[in-house]
Amino acid sequence: MTTKHRSHQHDHHNDDHHHHDDGLIGRITSLFSLHNHSHDHRELAADQAFRENEEGIRTIWLALAILLFTAVAQMLIDYFSGSVSLFADTAHNIGDGLNSIPLLIAFYLARRIPTRRYTYGFGRAEDVAGILIVISIAISAVIVFYQAFQRLINPQPLSYLGWEAAAALVGFVGNEVVAILQIKKGRKIGSAAMVADGMHARTDGLTSLAVLVAAAGSWLGYPIVDPIIGLLIGVAILFITWDAMKTIGYRLMDAVDPELIDRAEAVIGENERVLDINRLRMRWVGHCLHAEVYISVCANLKIDESHEIAEQVRHALFHELEALREITVHIDPWSEEIGTQHKLTSGHEPVSYTHLTLPTIQL
Repeated sequence: MTTKHRSHQHDHHNDDHHHHDDGLIGRITSLFSLHNHSHDHRELAADQAFRENEEGIRTIWLALAILLFTAVAQMLIDYFSGSVSLFADTAHNIGDGLNSIPLLIAFYLARRIPTRRYTYGFGRAEDVAGILIVISIAISAVIVFYQAFQRLINPQPLSYLGWEAAAALVGFVGNEVVAILQIKKGRKIGSAAMVADGMHARTDGLTSLAVLVAAAGSWLGYPIVDPIIGLLIGVAILFITWDAMKTIGYRLMDAVDPELIDRAEAVIGENERVLDINRLRMRWVGHCLHAEVYISVCANLKIDESHEIAEQVRHALFHELEALREITVHIDPWSEEIGTQHKLTSGHEPVSYTHLTLPTIQL
């Protein structure tokens, strides 16, 4: 029996055909529409998934505002210093800040209700945006290494040291604030893509920090500090790239923290009428958690009694796992004489993952 953690249900079988104006504008509008009916916005506002989506969108807009303020401050410094290199660095930071836009679009797309084609909804758009973010972080590492090697082979004295330091300090602080904001919020709502975007902001902050340290080194008479710090920052960005790749990769491979499985098994096991857990698996769709559980109950129970047990399991899991949005509960009848019988489908189903000893993956 498939159930959803929603306060309302509607027939969405024909939701591929929204009543928007025809043409390009209508199609673009339909991409970001929540629903066909005006009352659904109020209903969705009470849903936890919708609230988390709103939190994510507000966080991204706030991050973009901070990055915009940072860029404006750097541009003012560039204007008064007249430094071409500072202007290039500012342009690079602005370009990196625009990488948050695909994530913002993904969060808006995730608002859309499932369709007959996209039956799980559009939450996976977050992971697609996450791939773009990881690629962007990797490109940043390549650029940092290239510039560091260039300065190591052909040392060039830094000019406008004061202005360089001021612009770098502004860039570091602005990007680090965005990094802390996005990583914290991403972990709270379960958005791997937002965490990766926060890591990307951190790489930009580290790049600015390298410029700040290089300016200090040149001022003290040690220009060699510039390429050395650049190489060290490049190595740090490589580690950040690897962490971001793992974060997004786990989501793409439907990995979950084993602690979630342990907590779910413990809660289900508290129900005395559940005789066994035959299968339990979970997956993330964007920042929403979905679960499937197969449980054994006494074969002598009536259908409504078995349904009541399933409802109890659902209710307990929804309260235990805050990110859980949808659960499928399958009831298997069991008795000492026949055990749990799946004669018709036993040759078609995979091995139960619940009872296998699997390596623990730290997310």
